[in-house]
Amino acid sequence: MTGKAGEFPAHKLGHFLPSQREWGGTEPAHSSGTTGTSPAVFSYPYIGTRRPVRRRLIRIALILLLFPPLLAAVAGWLAAPAFLHPIRRELTPDLIREADASFAVTGATREDFEVSAPDGALLRGWKVRPKNPNGSWVLVFHGVADNRVGVAGQSEFLLRSGYSVLMMDARAHGASGGPIATYGWLERNDTRSIIDELVRSEGRYAHEQIGSGKWKVLVEDKAKPVDASHFLVPPPGTPAHIFALGESMGAGIVLQSAAADPRIEAVVAEAPFANLHEAAYDYAGLRKYPWLGKTLFAPGTWTLLYRDEKLAGFPVAEVSPAKAVASRAFPVLLICDEKDDALPCRHAEMIYAAASGPKQLWVVPRAFHTAAYGFAPEEFRRRVLSFFAAYASARP
Repeated sequence: MTGKAGEFPAHKLGHFLPSQREWGGTEPAHSSGTTGTSPAVFSYPYIGTRRPVRRRLIRIALILLLFPPLLAAVAGWLAAPAFLHPIRRELTPDLIREADASFAVTGATREDFEVSAPDGALLRGWKVRPKNPNGSWVLVFHGVADNRVGVAGQSEFLLRSGYSVLMMDARAHGASGGPIATYGWLERNDTRSIIDELVRSEGRYAHEQIGSGKWKVLVEDKAKPVDASHFLVPPPGTPAHIFALGESMGAGIVLQSAAADPRIEAVVAEAPFANLHEAAYDYAGLRKYPWLGKTLFAPGTWTLLYRDEKLAGFPVAEVSPAKAVASRAFPVLLICDEKDDALPCRHAEMIYAAASGPKQLWVVPRAFHTAAYGFAPEEFRRRVLSFFAAYASARP
């Protein structure tokens, strides 16, 4: 073998090794002089040059893998306060006129209604009475970043059917007070206070109507003393039945409220969230890919809910309509919008599976988030009214 140590004849290795240009080296210089000299040789490059390339690729892969979760964690931490302070849709004069026009069509009348929540927050809404009341009341609850006018459409057909309607702005929404929204944790106690005041105010209203001669009290069984324990007659003006209807956030609130207050006899819930963790997964997954919220972007949900729990001081895990329907058996009609990207049908399905009382699940074809009434108005009215009627026929 000719040449220096570490050098090899090019004509013997050319078939087995790549050229130096491929390795990043330079081609050997060929002499243009005499012939018969030693064969052309090249120096075999340092094989370790592949290692920096491999390390670079590993670093890039780690960055691509770790950057999205890290970014999601930061985004979740920063977004946490906004989750507790949703955009407030003000109750403007135009919205009030719009609602009044709707009530006028049905012959209904409204009056302002205010309640102090247990924490002192002032909750505002309307009591709306139909032209021919049937004695039952329906509490209607709007979605996040909305106000009471957002459920005026549902209220209108309830009023036409004789149901009195209580339309409230949830805390931290519309004209109601309250520093933060807690998606059911504080709102369930708000609902109890609302029902307390409704019963008291309707009792006063009834006595006023009786005192003015507009109402007459008919006693069918005069043989029994009024104070007899077996003579169970509710005081004049007491709602015969109390039902609830809510959408989105409002659906989650009414389900948790019904679990906490047995005076709510039946609930219609459209597009409810199963619990805050599941809802956060959908938001972290950009409302399209919840699996992203559970995997790559999961740190965003963890930091958002952790910071909210610390800021608001309530246990996030306990804000759960799915747990609520399991804790008390009450009738529930769950409405799922087939094309809902915000709170997909899996939420309603989880609640349906957990419910311990009579339950129905209606999937509305092609409907988007909280748009069931717009996509299937006749079927929506039929299902809701027949559902309430089935429990209104029971003795109060």
